Amino acid sequence: MIIIIAAVAENNALGKNNDLLWHLPNDFKRFKTLTSGHHIIMGRKTFESFPKPLPNRTHVIITRQKDFEYEGCIVVPNLEKAIAACPKNEDLFIIGGGEIYKQSIDLADQLDITRVHHSFDADVYFPEIDPTIWELTSESFQPKDERHLFDYTYQTFVRRK
Repeated sequence: MIIIIAAVAENNALGKNNDLLWHLPNDFKRFKTLTSGHHIIMGRKTFESFPKPLPNRTHVIITRQKDFEYEGCIVVPNLEKAIAACPKNEDLFIIGGGEIYKQSIDLADQLDITRVHHSFDADVYFPEIDPTIWELTSESFQPKDERHLFDYTYQTFVRRK
């Protein structure tokens, strides 16, 4: 199954200057739990925003830079080759950035969205989630607290049959 996982603001903002717009420790834990042991597909800029590769995951990096390499990671020139590099009978996660989300939303089977209840100025946005294509199957509201500056909701969407 192809799963897109993203934290998305009310106005679909994802990030600015290759960085996140918020810090939600519980969402990081959820991301780790969901993606650990799986292949994660991302664009090069998303990969470069990490201090180091994320443990216990196989990184598949999409880039047009022909000389880009990173030890222990799979580097491919496009989304089609990224998906082909993943095991066929296992879930794979697409983790960004904005351009990769746009290219993959028509291929995905599921969206795991953390909806951050705030709007932000951004330079990267998530594509619109079309309710005629995507059915919201679960959601769980998380109130802001001393470690989370914004309310947020975990949402799972599945592609309508």
